[in-house]
Amino acid sequence: MTGNIGNEFEFLFGTWQVAHRRLRHRLQGSNDWDSFAGTSTTRPVLNGMGNIEDNLIDHPDGTYRAIAIRSFDLASGNWAIWWLDGRAPHQLDKPVIGSFRDGVGNFTCKDTYEGRDILVRFIWKTFSVGACRWEQAFSPDNGQSWETNWVMQFART
Repeated sequence: MTGNIGNEFEFLFGTWQVAHRRLRHRLQGSNDWDSFAGTSTTRPVLNGMGNIEDNLIDHPDGTYRAIAIRSFDLASGNWAIWWLDGRAPHQLDKPVIGSFRDGVGNFTCKDTYEGRDILVRFIWKTFSVGACRWEQAFSPDNGQSWETNWVMQFART
Protein backbone atom coordinates (compact mmCIF):
# COMPACT_ATOMS: atom_id res chain seq x y z
CA MET A 1 0.00 0.00 0.00
CA THR A 2 1.40 3.36 -0.98
CA GLY A 3 -0.55 5.42 1.55
CA ASN A 4 -1.15 8.14 -1.05
CA ILE A 5 -4.53 9.80 -1.25
CA GLY A 6 -6.71 7.80 -3.63
CA ASN A 7 -4.70 4.62 -3.07
CA GLU A 8 -6.05 3.70 0.37
CA PHE A 9 -7.84 0.60 -0.95
CA GLU A 10 -4.73 -0.94 -2.53
CA PHE A 11 -4.49 -3.24 0.50
CA LEU A 12 -7.63 -4.97 -0.80
CA PHE A 13 -6.36 -5.78 -4.29
CA GLY A 14 -6.17 -9.53 -4.92
CA THR A 15 -8.10 -12.58 -3.79
CA TRP A 16 -9.43 -13.29 -0.30
CA GLN A 17 -11.28 -15.89 1.73
CA VAL A 18 -14.01 -14.15 3.70
CA ALA A 19 -15.62 -15.18 6.99
CA HIS A 20 -19.01 -13.47 7.22
CA ARG A 21 -21.12 -12.82 10.32
CA ARG A 22 -24.48 -11.21 9.67
CA LEU A 23 -27.18 -10.30 12.16
CA ARG A 24 -30.41 -12.16 11.33
CA HIS A 25 -32.77 -9.40 12.48
CA ARG A 26 -31.58 -5.82 12.21
CA LEU A 27 -32.65 -3.00 14.53
CA GLN A 28 -34.74 -5.37 16.65
CA GLY A 29 -32.38 -5.91 19.59
CA SER A 30 -31.49 -9.35 18.25
CA ASN A 31 -28.21 -11.11 18.99
CA ASP A 32 -28.72 -14.02 16.57
CA TRP A 33 -26.00 -14.18 13.93
CA ASP A 34 -25.47 -16.29 10.81
CA SER A 35 -21.87 -17.27 10.02
CA PHE A 36 -20.92 -18.27 6.50
CA ALA A 37 -18.02 -18.28 4.06
CA GLY A 38 -17.26 -16.45 0.87
CA THR A 39 -14.55 -15.31 -1.50
CA SER A 40 -13.68 -11.86 -2.77
CA THR A 41 -11.48 -10.46 -5.52
CA THR A 42 -10.70 -6.75 -5.88
CA ARG A 43 -9.05 -5.01 -8.80
CA PRO A 44 -8.34 -1.37 -9.69
CA VAL A 45 -10.37 0.56 -12.30
CA LEU A 46 -10.54 4.20 -13.45
CA ASN A 47 -6.78 4.40 -13.81
CA GLY A 48 -6.38 3.58 -10.11
CA MET A 49 -8.95 6.07 -8.83
CA GLY A 50 -11.50 3.33 -8.25
CA ASN A 51 -11.87 -0.40 -7.74
CA ILE A 52 -14.36 -3.23 -8.05
CA GLU A 53 -14.75 -5.96 -5.45
CA ASP A 54 -16.43 -9.14 -6.75
CA ASN A 55 -17.92 -11.34 -4.01
CA LEU A 56 -19.21 -14.89 -3.93
CA ILE A 57 -21.30 -15.18 -0.76
CA ASP A 58 -22.22 -18.65 0.55
CA HIS A 59 -25.19 -17.51 2.66
CA PRO A 60 -27.26 -20.24 4.42
CA ASP A 61 -30.31 -19.19 2.34
CA GLY A 62 -28.38 -19.64 -0.91
CA THR A 63 -25.16 -18.64 -2.62
CA TYR A 64 -25.16 -15.34 -4.48
CA ARG A 65 -22.83 -12.77 -6.01
CA ALA A 66 -22.47 -9.10 -5.13
CA ILE A 67 -20.07 -6.31 -5.99
CA ALA A 68 -18.75 -3.24 -4.27
CA ILE A 69 -17.90 -0.34 -6.56
CA ARG A 70 -15.58 2.35 -5.19
CA SER A 71 -14.44 5.64 -6.66
CA PHE A 72 -12.22 8.38 -5.29
CA ASP A 73 -12.95 12.10 -5.75
CA LEU A 74 -9.65 13.96 -5.76
CA ALA A 75 -11.35 17.36 -5.18
CA SER A 76 -13.07 16.30 -1.94
CA GLY A 77 -10.60 13.62 -0.84
CA ASN A 78 -13.51 11.23 -0.29
CA TRP A 79 -14.38 7.77 -1.47
CA ALA A 80 -17.87 6.67 -2.52
CA ILE A 81 -18.82 3.01 -2.09
CA TRP A 82 -21.85 1.41 -3.75
CA TRP A 83 -23.14 -2.15 -3.14
CA LEU A 84 -24.91 -4.14 -5.84
CA ASP A 85 -26.49 -7.45 -4.81
CA GLY A 86 -26.88 -10.00 -7.61
CA ARG A 87 -30.26 -11.03 -6.19
CA ALA A 88 -31.57 -7.52 -7.00
CA PRO A 89 -29.47 -6.63 -10.08
CA HIS A 90 -31.23 -3.33 -10.83
CA GLN A 91 -31.04 -1.92 -7.29
CA LEU A 92 -27.79 -0.09 -6.60
CA ASP A 93 -27.59 0.86 -2.90
CA LYS A 94 -27.02 4.49 -1.93
CA PRO A 95 -23.31 5.22 -1.72
CA VAL A 96 -21.58 5.62 1.60
CA ILE A 97 -19.08 8.50 1.49
CA GLY A 98 -15.96 8.97 3.55
CA SER A 99 -12.22 8.65 3.90
CA PHE A 100 -9.38 7.02 5.79
CA ARG A 101 -7.79 8.47 8.91
CA ASP A 102 -4.92 6.73 10.70
CA GLY A 103 -5.47 3.59 8.60
CA VAL A 104 -9.20 3.26 9.36
CA GLY A 105 -11.82 4.00 6.71
CA ASN A 106 -15.13 5.47 7.88
CA PHE A 107 -17.98 5.89 5.38
CA THR A 108 -21.61 6.93 6.00
CA CYS A 109 -24.88 7.83 4.30
CA LYS A 110 -28.54 8.49 5.06
CA ASP A 111 -30.85 5.69 3.95
CA THR A 112 -34.01 3.84 4.95
CA TYR A 113 -34.45 0.34 6.31
CA GLU A 114 -37.90 -1.24 6.44
CA GLY A 115 -39.47 2.22 6.16
CA ARG A 116 -37.31 3.78 8.91
CA ASP A 117 -34.83 6.61 8.37
CA ILE A 118 -31.35 5.38 9.32
CA LEU A 119 -27.68 6.17 8.93
CA VAL A 120 -25.49 3.48 7.38
CA ARG A 121 -21.82 3.19 8.31
CA PHE A 122 -19.03 1.11 6.78
CA ILE A 123 -15.73 0.78 8.63
CA TRP A 124 -12.60 -0.67 6.99
CA LYS A 125 -9.65 -1.76 9.14
CA THR A 126 -6.38 -3.33 8.03
CA PHE A 127 -4.45 -5.54 10.42
CA SER A 128 -1.62 -6.80 8.22
CA VAL A 129 -0.80 -7.46 4.58
CA GLY A 130 -2.92 -10.62 4.80
CA ALA A 131 -5.88 -9.59 6.97
CA CYS A 132 -8.51 -6.85 7.01
CA ARG A 133 -12.04 -6.33 8.27
CA TRP A 134 -15.19 -4.61 7.05
CA GLU A 135 -18.14 -3.77 9.30
CA GLN A 136 -21.58 -2.42 8.50
CA ALA A 137 -23.72 -0.72 11.14
CA PHE A 138 -27.09 1.03 11.19
CA SER A 139 -28.15 3.91 13.40
CA PRO A 140 -31.86 4.64 13.89
CA ASP A 141 -31.12 7.76 16.00
CA ASN A 142 -28.93 9.90 13.73
CA GLY A 143 -25.63 8.44 14.94
CA GLN A 144 -26.19 8.48 18.70
CA SER A 145 -26.04 4.66 18.75
CA TRP A 146 -24.95 2.07 16.21
CA GLU A 147 -25.89 -1.58 15.71
CA THR A 148 -23.23 -3.56 13.85
CA ASN A 149 -25.11 -6.00 11.64
CA TRP A 150 -22.56 -7.46 9.22
CA VAL A 151 -18.86 -8.22 9.62
CA MET A 152 -16.55 -9.56 6.91
CA GLN A 153 -13.15 -10.84 8.06
CA PHE A 154 -10.77 -11.08 5.07
CA ALA A 155 -7.80 -13.48 4.87
CA ARG A 156 -5.57 -13.30 1.78
CA THR A 157 -5.34 -16.46 -0.32
